[in-house]
Amino acid sequence: MAEAPLPRKLWEHPDPESTQMGQFRRELERSTGKKFNSFHEMYLYSIQQRTAFWDFCWKFFPIIHEGSYTRVVDEAARMDSVPSWFAGVKLNFAENLLFSGRAGNTTGKEDSKIAITEVREGDAQNAVHLTWSQLRQRTGALAQAMKANGVARGDRVAVCSANSIDTLVVLLATTALGGIFSSSSTDMGVKGVLDRLLQIKPRWLFMDDLAVYNGKTIDLRGKMKDIAQGMESVVEFQGIVSLPRFPSEPADVNGIPRGLTLSSFLAKAGGKDQLEFERVDFRDPFLVVYSSGTTGQPKCIVHSVGGVLLNGFKEGGLHTEFGPESVALQYTTTGWIMYLSAIQTLVFGSRVVLYDGSPFIPDVTALVKLAAQERVTHLGISPRWLHELQRAEISPREIVDLSALQVVTSTGMVLRDALFEWFYDEGFPTHTRLNNISGGTDIAGCFGISNPLSPVYVGGCAGCSLGVPVEVYDSTIEGGEGIKGVAIEEGVPGELVATSAFPNMPTMFWGDTDGKKYFNAYFGRFDNVWTHGDFVAIHPITKQLVFHGRADGVLNPSGVRFGSAEIYRVIEGHFPQEIADSICVGQRRPSDTDERVMLFLLIKPGASFTADLVSRVKSAIRKELSARHVPAFIFETPEIPTTVNLKKVELPVKQIVSGKRIQPSGTLLNPGSLEFYYRFAEVEKLIRESKL
Repeated sequence: MAEAPLPRKLWEHPDPESTQMGQFRRELERSTGKKFNSFHEMYLYSIQQRTAFWDFCWKFFPIIHEGSYTRVVDEAARMDSVPSWFAGVKLNFAENLLFSGRAGNTTGKEDSKIAITEVREGDAQNAVHLTWSQLRQRTGALAQAMKANGVARGDRVAVCSANSIDTLVVLLATTALGGIFSSSSTDMGVKGVLDRLLQIKPRWLFMDDLAVYNGKTIDLRGKMKDIAQGMESVVEFQGIVSLPRFPSEPADVNGIPRGLTLSSFLAKAGGKDQLEFERVDFRDPFLVVYSSGTTGQPKCIVHSVGGVLLNGFKEGGLHTEFGPESVALQYTTTGWIMYLSAIQTLVFGSRVVLYDGSPFIPDVTALVKLAAQERVTHLGISPRWLHELQRAEISPREIVDLSALQVVTSTGMVLRDALFEWFYDEGFPTHTRLNNISGGTDIAGCFGISNPLSPVYVGGCAGCSLGVPVEVYDSTIEGGEGIKGVAIEEGVPGELVATSAFPNMPTMFWGDTDGKKYFNAYFGRFDNVWTHGDFVAIHPITKQLVFHGRADGVLNPSGVRFGSAEIYRVIEGHFPQEIADSICVGQRRPSDTDERVMLFLLIKPGASFTADLVSRVKSAIRKELSARHVPAFIFETPEIPTTVNLKKVELPVKQIVSGKRIQPSGTLLNPGSLEFYYRFAEVEKLIRESKL
């Protein structure tokens, strides 16, 4: 076992046995006759006794279903065969979100209780509230209209829309009918949206007519027209339904090919609004999500109804402690997997707050004030948002009443250690649990997540998700089809892998008829284990899952392997007044015998990129890390490439500086920013010219 210092403890639940996870543990102990003295002991049972654990989960959670199963999963099946779970069970996603699954227990879904609150950027005082009864009625009306307009089980229905009530109703109506839902956010480019739609061939696209972001109202009808023209060759495609972002003033869509208003689409149902649910097999698809796709076409990842629901009950109910009195606010676009995470909390009878717009309008405190106003219990954000609060020297607990806040979930990128400490020392109430999670789109769930039985320490994720078998493999092994991976000791960084099947694995990639894309994405590196692409370590004492960055962004100069996040921590910790952001990548061109590290700095307004700054950056990295961590080159950059969800993307930059020409994906917020980096493929020439 590798030695590792015990990190600082930041939080501990005052009464772990009172939690839903505590109740679950007691029930599991009674069922198995075993005693679990810690969360980690229960986790080990959950991955070593898969059938017994998931069978217990299925019976524990109030999932609405019909039918029964004779086998949980085929234990002998290879993981890369993507085995079926709970064959014989039928269920419906929308039905579970809209109704209770346990007789006599409404789980907070009484007709008159508020289910949804919608808030638009800069307009928190005019929030729109929808009761459970109203949400069911609107879902029924749209589902009946979809039926009248030809939507049937297995059809794809897509949205390009905001995080709004309208978007949620489209999702619920689609899945109520046994259809398959797909979403894109309105800030994606036309190419990015078409890259998705042309692959899945939806019957209908529901699209906002206007968008509001960063204080501006944007007319989307030009984009709507371009998308309609791009879909002309798709036989299955019936048209675009315009969602009025301001219902009192719907935009005129007469000029949109095959475009129609929401009101005319609904009229086809003749006033019918009864709810009907098509129950489908556990493994049947209900959702298509997409890989980041920072280069090339995104992969269309298909998730099953049963896998997502079962995992959602486990992670939401046990790990994150959602219940009928919870109020959930997750900042997300509809094109991110966290949108599913946000709306899925409805299964617990929680009230969901939908926020549309910039989190920094009218200022950086906007979400904090909204959380206080709505008495939010569960807030979901990103490390970038926490960083902006810290940088602005804002202490949320000093400016508003956050006494209701129980959990803050952070995801999207590595959460640096200094932000863990700032969160408790200066930022948020000390009773609040900081739930750092990682997993995402590929599994519609988490590999790393916290839980109420384990303390929160500085760094990483507090532990692993129950039932998901995580190990760390030696990342220096090149791998390849049929090559066995090698587990390494705790404390040593390596490749994050999952070593056996779990219910929320995607069932397939859409259009991947021979399964090769799926296999290559997850199983091509090591034989019969899922390789996720993260560079991690497991702390030998706390069992934290510590993330060092993406494995494809792992830096390897002269055989020294480290994650880019290590460099970012030094930059953010030492140069907050001068450097706004940075991106660190490895360069290895076909002619290079070794990898060199390049660091690009985005300088703050008023500060300057100077030889002195470069010297101080190198000195700080050498002192904090080692001489081998010091980048070979440090340059100024005018812009950091990011996705629309503000995740900086290293792989395209790494490929570009290593001499490749790439096709930017439509999921990039600023694809033009990549052009700047092509010059560094000939870095020696660039340096010579700068000295002339």
